Amino acid sequence: MNYEEAISYIHGTYKFGIKLGLENIRRLLNYMGNPQKNLKIIHVAGTNGKGSTSAFISNILQQAGYKVALYTSPYLEEFEERMRINGENISKEKLIYYVEYIKPIISRMVEEGYNHPTEFEVVTAIAFKYFYDEKVDFVVLEVGLGGRFDATNAIDFSLVSVITTIDYDHTDRLGHTLGEIAYEKAGIIKRNGVVVSFYQQPEALKVIIEACEVRNAYLTVLEKRNVIIKEQNPDFQIFDYKKYKDLKITLLGEHQIYNAALAIESVEKLKMYGYEITEKDIREGLYRAKWPGRLEVMRKKPYVVIDGAHNPQGMTVLKESLKLFKYDKLILVIGMLKDKDTQKMLDIIVPEANMIITTTPISERAYKASELAERIEKEKVIAIENIEEAVKYALDIAKEEDMVLFCGSLYMIGYVRSMLKKVIIKTYF
Repeated sequence: MNYEEAISYIHGTYKFGIKLGLENIRRLLNYMGNPQKNLKIIHVAGTNGKGSTSAFISNILQQAGYKVALYTSPYLEEFEERMRINGENISKEKLIYYVEYIKPIISRMVEEGYNHPTEFEVVTAIAFKYFYDEKVDFVVLEVGLGGRFDATNAIDFSLVSVITTIDYDHTDRLGHTLGEIAYEKAGIIKRNGVVVSFYQQPEALKVIIEACEVRNAYLTVLEKRNVIIKEQNPDFQIFDYKKYKDLKITLLGEHQIYNAALAIESVEKLKMYGYEITEKDIREGLYRAKWPGRLEVMRKKPYVVIDGAHNPQGMTVLKESLKLFKYDKLILVIGMLKDKDTQKMLDIIVPEANMIITTTPISERAYKASELAERIEKEKVIAIENIEEAVKYALDIAKEEDMVLFCGSLYMIGYVRSMLKKVIIKTYF
């Protein structure tokens, strides 16, 4: 089996859909000897901020000298990003090895009359096995969808359950109220466990508190008043959190300051288990943390910024974060998927733009550029179906004092990021 065949096998399981439930993933892991039972896990759920918070946590722990695995989804540019150890992606060779390992196990499952695992179940099982074999000290495990029935929740115990901001997303599967969505996210809370939560809207927080009471879990809620923002600019941010003064991060936007504070609160809980994490580890870990595709400045003069905002809360945060930059005109390049709250997102971000270019993300669920353009009530709207052509056009018309902003879909952002790194920046700047 070569790399292309391995990736093809993984993606080929997409046809088995998304099945919310733990029976099948637990059966698959049981066939594999239950590697997840021997991992020390920090489990991270939420609507927005999961990836950034996970990056902060993993970097702090790595700075403290631990061998740290990070499991995230989706990937931006290459599949191997989803499984990392101390910042390094799983190698293509090892990915091939684990696909060859799991393939006959899945065949056996199916032969014995059980359902074929879904793509996310297969990838999650591979990650558990890889992290176990590599003898990592910690796994920072990001939930894929929801929490309660997400494949990552096949674990029996976590050192800390972390819940980031909760808002409306995937309402077709998670519910149409904040309470219903919070109930799914709170599904990662384990009996007698330790829980750290972002400050939530009352409806969501009530559900989390109730879940902790039922499971006798110890809850800490991040208090906004403990965060003091001192400086924000397009290069870094400085803030205080409780006893920690003048913390510095390079991830941009006020929301990242609160994600960093949530990460601090989470690693502080690990000290309860006897793990050593110093103030220096926290400072260095936060500063070194990177998370591509989230208000990421790819170039200055003109500003070229990419952001993965793909729901109303994310788009609101993006809109507020634009205040960090000084620019003349905003050229917005946007692509979206049909299963998102498209109109609400457009209503939030479109008024900020001087010119809008719609394009088509590489996904069967994507709006065509022309379809998206029809939903925008603004004079200066151009539909360019091909992403590469849309990027080139935006960069061509941008003056040095402008900003070109790409957002609306992670599927689009990953492709754009690859282009900007490998081709377009070299050509146009």
